[in-house]
Amino acid sequence: MSKQKVSIEYKFRGTVELPDNKYAKDVFFRVKQAYANHQNMTIGLVFSPSKLKQLQNYQKGGSEDELQNLDLYMELGEVLGFKTEDARKIKQSIHMTNDSAHSNFNITKRLKLINKKKQSKTTKNYLFWDIENFSGISSIFNQIIEPFDIEDAHIYMAANPDSLYLKRSEWEANLYDYGKTLNSFNFVKCGHGKDVADNLLLDNFTQLKLKNANVFMLTFDRDLKERFTALTHESNNLFIMAK
Repeated sequence: MSKQKVSIEYKFRGTVELPDNKYAKDVFFRVKQAYANHQNMTIGLVFSPSKLKQLQNYQKGGSEDELQNLDLYMELGEVLGFKTEDARKIKQSIHMTNDSAHSNFNITKRLKLINKKKQSKTTKNYLFWDIENFSGISSIFNQIIEPFDIEDAHIYMAANPDSLYLKRSEWEANLYDYGKTLNSFNFVKCGHGKDVADNLLLDNFTQLKLKNANVFMLTFDRDLKERFTALTHESNNLFIMAK
């Protein structure tokens, strides 16, 4: 990620985070030029009709680049003042498609020790759960929370408001089977903005200053994986979802 200034007709309007993928710069300049030309601002500036149709199905890698570029488009909307509701709906659709594709696979086989070659001895277990990107609740309980006896107080969850609005009733219904609600854990409802839920999970993690712990990070977001890895104390065992 890198900071990119947004100027229209030589007037500075703000900055956005430019994702590190091969389409991001093109999206940035195309959207900025369309705005300067007073064109209709729609998600068609980011994706072609064929690409939008393709995104209705699961993409290898969880549509990571596409989600980054949607976030870029929405950031530009905030800076320049145009509506991005169409982008938010597509983002939610992508997340739900990915959730469906990932709901049945074996989590424990995909959890990888990421910060060292050999697991060290630990005394406690923590879970940091990006629930809007991975909401297979039964799988997480059966394959992580219960086998590792992770206490409710050691489970940190967050969700952005659009995901919470769309999926809260489903999440609560699934949690009810385990005698839990979202409020059983350290759950935070976030505000609008880019990667707000991710930032809060990372803040929770850094504030705890964990040592000698097993740390489970459930996300498919590459940037969040890298940030957790960089901030993990060497005494911890950091387990992250592989693709």
